Amino acid sequence: MKKVYTHENRMIVFNMKNVLQGEGIETVVVNEFAAGGAGDLPTFDTWPELWIEDETQLAQARSIVQEILSDDGSAARFCRKCGEQNEAAFRVCWNCSNALE
Repeated sequence: MKKVYTHENRMIVFNMKNVLQGEGIETVVVNEFAAGGAGDLPTFDTWPELWIEDETQLAQARSIVQEILSDDGSAARFCRKCGEQNEAAFRVCWNCSNALE
């Protein structure tokens, strides 16, 4: 297993997890409930971490994460299924979970 992403906000980590799993990359969230240890542990050690199970997919996973993180968010996309506007970083419609093209 290899770590591909970490963030202090677990919702952002789970969003990244959903994106990677949508691309066929199996993931595991580690430290999901470690925030209660803050103060006794270094802050960064309590952040949720996203790990991939198949190390052969590491380059693909890092590429997807980097693409999302480098997106300036300037081009919103509309879902073809429900018509909802989604920020450019989304690959799945936040409203209906339809894959965005």
